[in-house]
Amino acid sequence: MKNIFKNTTLILGLLFLAVSLSLTSCNRSDDEADDLPQEELSDVLLRVTDEATGVPVVYDYQVNSTTNPNVKLIDGHTYDVQVIFKNGNEDATEEIKDAVDEHFLVYNFPNSDITLTRTDDPEFIRADGNHVGVKTKWVVNKAVKNTSASAQLVLTLYHEPVSVSEASSVSGNGVVYGTHTGGETDAQANYNIIN
Repeated sequence: MKNIFKNTTLILGLLFLAVSLSLTSCNRSDDEADDLPQEELSDVLLRVTDEATGVPVVYDYQVNSTTNPNVKLIDGHTYDVQVIFKNGNEDATEEIKDAVDEHFLVYNFPNSDITLTRTDDPEFIRADGNHVGVKTKWVVNKAVKNTSASAQLVLTLYHEPVSVSEASSVSGNGVVYGTHTGGETDAQANYNIIN
């Protein structure tokens, strides 16, 4: 009888422990729902509209692709540009809007002379007053500065940076728009700039 009682107590104790562990492991923090992990993204789209024609052209960077889309820009033209993040057919940009204070885009234009201004709608302006950078205006002074080298856009979405700034800085033969400290990379997309 003593053995049955000991075995029952042991089994009940193990069951209680197993249930406790499974409940703990299923408990997800609220912040996790705001993440936009790169492994869930399939595409980063640039919707580029030349103000002179009003015609949009969409350039699709496919995550893990071995080729970069060629973004054609004309010197002296101004473009309205929107970034769209996709997970298959689903627009994942909404997840950034839902956690706007946890995201920030940095635009790096090596070998290009492009003046960028952030033109985000109010829902993409962080509490610190900085624009995330989902919508921008590009004034193309020189799409490709040095024709013997390639021009690119390296677009990086940061998650939970400690601090951000919309300020620009010269980097090599181009300009970087936006700085950050801390955080992790949610997504990075590369585009070739051609003239």
